[in-house]
Amino acid sequence: MKYILYRIVRTLGYPIFLLLYRPEFEGRSNIPKSGSVILAGNHTNNLDAAIMLAGPTRVVHMLAKKELFKSKISNAFFRSMGCIPVDRKIHDENAKSEAREILNNKGAIGLFPEGTRNEVTSKEAEIDKVAKILGISHDEVLDKLKNKCTRTTQVNLLIELSNSHKITKDELKDYILKPDESLLKLLKKKIITKEEYKESLLLPFKFGAVSLAKKTNSLIIPYATVGNYNGERDQLITRIGSPIDVSNMDLEEANKLLEEKIKTLVMKAGGINE
Repeated sequence: MKYILYRIVRTLGYPIFLLLYRPEFEGRSNIPKSGSVILAGNHTNNLDAAIMLAGPTRVVHMLAKKELFKSKISNAFFRSMGCIPVDRKIHDENAKSEAREILNNKGAIGLFPEGTRNEVTSKEAEIDKVAKILGISHDEVLDKLKNKCTRTTQVNLLIELSNSHKITKDELKDYILKPDESLLKLLKKKIITKEEYKESLLLPFKFGAVSLAKKTNSLIIPYATVGNYNGERDQLITRIGSPIDVSNMDLEEANKLLEEKIKTLVMKAGGINE
């Protein structure tokens, strides 16, 4: 009877989620049906956590920012869904302890190694930066980027390219609202390298996933979600990779491997071969 709300929400919400957003999943069989696992993926949208509700067939305990648990109602709901609140401003030992307990009991944890959304509209300063470049208002930027995947890291790379005169100011204005598409064009023109493009896909990883995996002898399942939550067919794809065993690696080596695996999955999910 434990996590009965989780099972109810998944049973009733899954078909609605499929209808609204039409996600496609590749590699579901890579998620073990039992045993301790950590699902680690990229993060560009508030709905990314729902992917881990819709994709796996087992209960996944998502680590979520503590702000979501503020009210009694939201706290009760997210707790019933098996979520773990995390204070991102500190090394939250309570969250770590709770996650370790779940993994030691052969459960599944879901988290985002980037630690926050790699998305322009997640930060006021980033929105204002884009607004200044385009000469439009804050609200106009939000409207233009609604339901679009606009990675902060890619916008910043475009700004760097403009500052180094590899693209013009007018090109920057044209590219900045469609950074991924624009960077792929620049890659074809050899204005940027494939490594530069690959580096633009993710924020630097924190060590939480690999540290948890090593302390609990858990496998890590890397995955990547690419596309827009706009309900159009072939617009939202989640590719799930093969399990990673980091037990014999140091933290730096393990974290670098995980980051590379997820970058590769992002590229493959987006139809880009390395």
